[in-house]
Amino acid sequence: MNPITLFLSVAFVLAGAAAGQWLSIYLAPPLIIIGILTGLSVRVANVWEKFVILRLGKLQSVKGAGFFMIIPMLDHVVAIIDERIQTTAFNAEQALTKDTVPVNVDAIIFWHVEDAKKAALAITDYRQAIDRVSQTTLRELIGSSMLATLLSDRAYADSHLRDVIGSKTAEWGIAVGSVEIRDVAIPVALQDAMSRQAQAEREKQARVILGSAEAAIAANFVEAARVYQNQPGALQLRAMNIIYETTKERGATILMPTSMVDSLNPALALAIAGHDLAGEASVSPLKTAA
Repeated sequence: MNPITLFLSVAFVLAGAAAGQWLSIYLAPPLIIIGILTGLSVRVANVWEKFVILRLGKLQSVKGAGFFMIIPMLDHVVAIIDERIQTTAFNAEQALTKDTVPVNVDAIIFWHVEDAKKAALAITDYRQAIDRVSQTTLRELIGSSMLATLLSDRAYADSHLRDVIGSKTAEWGIAVGSVEIRDVAIPVALQDAMSRQAQAEREKQARVILGSAEAAIAANFVEAARVYQNQPGALQLRAMNIIYETTKERGATILMPTSMVDSLNPALALAIAGHDLAGEASVSPLKTAA
């Protein structure tokens, strides 16, 4: 009995007792009985509650928020349904994936009662049923999924669980808002193996990229050699550029064979070499014995 009902019952009893004192001893008992029955008839439902009422074993009505009355002895409140959003955590331990990997999966489901009449009459305990059907559906999903898919595509797994669980609980008047997989735990030994595999894949990719770069560089060198072969002047310009870049360091001295100096036009080469650092770096031709 809720506080309001108790208060009304006591009030009617006291009123009946007072009336018995002033009116007659014969009127007091009926007034007391009326007060008790009135107190037992009063019900108040919160805004998030639904009262499912049976009358003589048959569904009489479903009362919502506010004040209402029932007939004592005839009406019976069989369920008070909370229509707020509820959460239920569930898990699957040592469940095997499609590629026979044991995993522990933790998930949570958000649901609410959409039809209070069905939730009260269609099933004995809808909370326990939601937990059981959620675990069963989760194990079915794990058994039909590869480990890589289960780890990488959480959005699909959440959506699939929501649709399947929702289709099963709709018969009980339960609507599923969403399902979220919180954690997928795999054995430690398998974690190490997956880590080594990922490292090997990265090393393989790095070697492939390095090989592609080497091939591209070699192709460029071959093309440059063809240009130099057909254009001797370009080769001389390249040689002078190398001399210039080399003499940029302070105190550098370059020794070159006389034949190479003669082929590079010594006057121009020395002018380029002496242009940098005001003579701090010099180029000296190396005379070779004839």
